[in-house]
Amino acid sequence: MSKLIYVLNGPNLNLLGKRQPEIYGSETLADVETRMREKAASKSLEVEFFQSNYEGALVEKIHEAREKAAGIIINPAAYSHTSVAILDALNTFDNPVVEVHISNIHKREGFRHHSYVSSRAEGVIAGLGTLGYLLALDYFAE
Repeated sequence: MSKLIYVLNGPNLNLLGKRQPEIYGSETLADVETRMREKAASKSLEVEFFQSNYEGALVEKIHEAREKAAGIIINPAAYSHTSVAILDALNTFDNPVVEVHISNIHKREGFRHHSYVSSRAEGVIAGLGTLGYLLALDYFAE
């Protein structure tokens, strides 16, 4: 039986590949999803993708994951730095969480250096571009 991993993406990631490619690259979120589905299948994992620009929708998806998912890969984007609600929702999830950031948040503006989500995550991958998602998937395969 495959393990189900939720892959959650926060605000503006629907514009990946179009928005600030000098920071986030040219790969789209659909490209990331395709690569992750291929890798997941090869590792006996399943992935469910969700992206929202709305904090509450992400909270609801985390609540749903409590009953369905073996783990969560989350790129909370700007909500990393502001959302206690997402942190609280993740704290209700009993399985592992990996936080992913495409850019290195520690090389950017000072307000991006702190992430509420990091205090809940088993690991944080930042600054490796979209490869970070695939590395997070490797963690769950192990």
